[in-house]
Amino acid sequence: MSTSNDTMEDKREPLMSESRDEPILPINNIPAVPKPTVHPAVYVIVWIALSSSVILFNKKILDKEKGLNFPIFLTTWHLIFATIATQVLARTSSMLDGLKTVKMTGKVYLRAVVPIGFFFSLSLICSNQAYLYLSVSFIQMLKATTPVAVLLAGWALGKERPTARTFGNVSIIGIGVIIASYGEIKFVMVGFVFQALGVAFEATRLALMEKLLNSAEYKMDPLVSLYYFAPVCAAMNFVIFLCLEASSISLDDIFRVGPIVLLLNALVAFALNVSVVFLIGKTSSLVLTLCGVLKDILLVVISVTWIHDPVKPLQIFGYSIALTGLVVYKLGADKLREHYGRFSKEGALRWNEYGTKYPAYRKAAVFGICAFVVLLLFLTYSNGANIDITGTPDAVANAGGASPHVKRGLGSIISAF
Repeated sequence: MSTSNDTMEDKREPLMSESRDEPILPINNIPAVPKPTVHPAVYVIVWIALSSSVILFNKKILDKEKGLNFPIFLTTWHLIFATIATQVLARTSSMLDGLKTVKMTGKVYLRAVVPIGFFFSLSLICSNQAYLYLSVSFIQMLKATTPVAVLLAGWALGKERPTARTFGNVSIIGIGVIIASYGEIKFVMVGFVFQALGVAFEATRLALMEKLLNSAEYKMDPLVSLYYFAPVCAAMNFVIFLCLEASSISLDDIFRVGPIVLLLNALVAFALNVSVVFLIGKTSSLVLTLCGVLKDILLVVISVTWIHDPVKPLQIFGYSIALTGLVVYKLGADKLREHYGRFSKEGALRWNEYGTKYPAYRKAAVFGICAFVVLLLFLTYSNGANIDITGTPDAVANAGGASPHVKRGLGSIISAF
């Protein structure tokens, strides 16, 4: 018995520690290197840049004198490009993986996607038509009424019930836009009607999406939504283009703008939809709302300083009211107070730390801001209400040649510094 046991012990394979003379080193748990992440501010900057670029790009292409005066053609081209691009991305990347969660059927497509796409097409056509008649700054002011139109469309479709508080919030937006419209120098009724129809059709589209595609199985991010809506919108726009513009447009018109320019224009418009997907996933509703307001303000400033669109102080006052009402409506007064309390405490703490560390710089910053505000108010309001803050001679002529003492506004401020 013992002999067999000895034999078995001899046949036993030696352990790894027994087969080597050197000791076993302990295994260290090396932490994984974190992947580099992109700061949310980068997504915000990219979205604002692309959104502003699309609007200014479209305005430049649709210039009446040197551009392409066919907004339906331009809209159709954007949608055809978006249709091709989304189909390619769906087959070659993971950016459209959201398609797997959407239970789209032929019945749902005809019942929901087609009517929503119809209003989407009308919204795009009317909005681009407005660029032929109105300034970029005034169009941005009119777009502030979109939440009001969405609310009214929701009430008409029975989706929401009107309340006095909501009506009060949207009334602030409406009053601000009315004041801004009253002060518009280059007011053209045709362009105003086109932009108003564009806002109405866009509001109807949004209300229909919430009513017809409100279940979890139809939730779509902007890129997935473009995948489904771009083909039907492109087809509808193409039919409208054949009826209204095809007989007038020629290859000379297209080559006057340039095929490469049109390709870049469609690429920037599509990149905007891609950036929205990343922006929604990386930021909060507060950041999205404030980004939209900041983008609108920047567009107004760019249109005044670069395109030389005339803007009167009355318009700035009205637009400020509209933007205030827009933020209150989207976020709510209670949430605004909560964010204001938190940000004011953090801001005061940072400001005190900065003052302790750099007291001279803080005093200089306060003095500079106060001096700039006083100078701006003095130059803007010194000669009454009939002021063009761009200082262009065209604005005086278009305003009826009211005041011979028109100030140069921003130009005077820049030269003063």
